Parts: sequence; C-alpha cells; structure tokens
Amino acid sequence: MEQHRTRPAQYGPRRGRAPLPPQGRGPVADGGPRRAVAARPATARAPAARPATRPVPPVARAVRALRGMPNPRLTGLGGGLFCAAVMLVLGFLDQTLFGASLTVYGVLFLPVCLLTALWVRRGDLLTAPVVVPIAFAVGLLTVAESGEGVGGRLMGLVTALATEAGWLYGGTLVAGSTVLVRRVRMLRRRRAAGAAGPTGAARSRTPA
Repeated sequence: MEQHRTRPAQYGPRRGRAPLPPQGRGPVADGGPRRAVAARPATARAPAARPATRPVPPVARAVRALRGMPNPRLTGLGGGLFCAAVMLVLGFLDQTLFGASLTVYGVLFLPVCLLTALWVRRGDLLTAPVVVPIAFAVGLLTVAESGEGVGGRLMGLVTALATEAGWLYGGTLVAGSTVLVRRVRMLRRRRAAGAAGPTGAARSRTPA
C-alpha cells in the first residue's frame, strides 16, 4: 500500500509573494469580498470664540483709581496738620489765581476732607471729622475779606464762616461718612477673623 507524504505546515508568509494588505473590519456582504473602510480625515477644530469684554462701570474705575493712589497712615495730629497745611496752600492759590473766590475754596475743601478721612489710621478714625472744620477755618484766613487790624480779620473770618457754612457742613459730612464706612468694614473684618479662628469654628460646630 502506498503511503501519502504529508508536508510540514509552514508558518509565516511565503517567499516570493508580497504580504496581503490589511483588510477593514466593515460588514461583509453575502458571498462578496470584504471591503476596506476608508479612514476619515480628521477635521480641524475651529478656534474657540473669545468672550466679549464687558465695559467697566464708572464706580469700579473710581475704586481702582483710589486703590492705585498712595495710602499713607496718618495719626490724628498728623491728619489735622495735613488738612490745615493743604487748605492754606489752596487758599493762597485761590487768592492768586481766582481772586480769593470762596466758592472755589469750598469746592477744593471737599476732596481734602475725603483724603484726610481715608488716610487717617484706624485707631484715630474719629479725629477726622473734628480736625476738618478747624482746617477749613485756618485756610479761610487767606481768602476771607479782612479789615484793618485784628478785629477786622476776625470779623471777616466770622462773616466768611457764616456765608460758606454749607461747604463746611458738606466737607464734615464727607469725612464723617467715610469714617463710618471704614469703621463698619473694620468691624466686619474682625468678626470674620473671629469666626474663622479655632473658637469660632468650635462654636459653629456645636448645635444651637
């Protein structure tokens, strides 16, 4: 009986033949060849649109401008000397440039009151509304109408204080309001710092 010879199985690609291209994993039709699925080119992503910048309100601009200014800390005496010196200088400038106009002097008095209340330190906040009227009277000597002698100067000063009392009250009100706002903010910060401490944390954990 004849025995059929079996060839050993050969692994790997045969020599002389190019390897078959990889076939896609798409669906196979009944009885048809397998079709390769073409790769879709990656589409370039459109750049993200930048959000439109919102206009800054004027109040925020004013706050930023105030924060950018120098922020010294004056004592009560230093705040009084600063306010009086500035009002004296402004009074001389008013007399030279505007002919001693009391209206110009009163308008310039308001920002000086605001700066004095902002620059005084926290421990001397209550001194700002007190020193502001004194500085107004000191600077008013340079622009008030004065007669002969000391009595004439005092009479002119009293007359100017009576006629320009609105500016005096307005500047004092500005200083007092600024001091009040700073005082309230200081108290809120102290309460927040106390609540954030270990004692405040323990109180917040205990049931009411």
